[in-house]
Amino acid sequence: MTKSSDRLVWIDCEMTGLDIDSDELVEIAVVITDYDLNIIDPGLDLIIKPNPASLENMNDFVRNMHETSGLINEIPNGISATEAETLVLEYVLKFIPADQKAPLAGNSIGTDRAFLTKYMPRLDDQLHYRNVDVSSIKELARRWYPRVYFNAPAKDGGHRALADILESIRELAYYRQTVFVADPGPSSEQAKTSAAEAVNIFAPNM
Repeated sequence: MTKSSDRLVWIDCEMTGLDIDSDELVEIAVVITDYDLNIIDPGLDLIIKPNPASLENMNDFVRNMHETSGLINEIPNGISATEAETLVLEYVLKFIPADQKAPLAGNSIGTDRAFLTKYMPRLDDQLHYRNVDVSSIKELARRWYPRVYFNAPAKDGGHRALADILESIRELAYYRQTVFVADPGPSSEQAKTSAAEAVNIFAPNM
């Protein structure tokens, strides 16, 4: 039986665009953290060479983004998506046993996951079906804790995959300190009381 891992697999992808039907991966980076957001290893960053048609069809916004970051100059020397998948999967399995599955973590991770499902299905299958999406916490902070939201660390990853991951880990660490209940959290009795209150409040709508 597959077990859940307490580690998190942080992945960020750069693509030729956001259309899952026609765009392709051009960069993927992965970093593994433990449950406490400690980085286990410096990470892996790979450049992928897509189909020429995908590069030719990049819109001006995406092309300018990849030119500014310098990624566009590295793409011609990239490896195939299949090779990249094998390397990333091997990397993940170095830190998380094959009989365990860890959640995928990142920012707006739904798009990345969609591309992984299409272009790296073996990697996607090794990950837990649950995601840890920092952007969800960001959106809640914007609504519930605006001071926290507006004082979050500035991001300047430059649309490069590894830098974006490290900023996402840092951002979640910030939200953990400013939004979540401090360690050790509520007692079991306090948690039970809060659960009962939530049930009572929502009972008329259920």
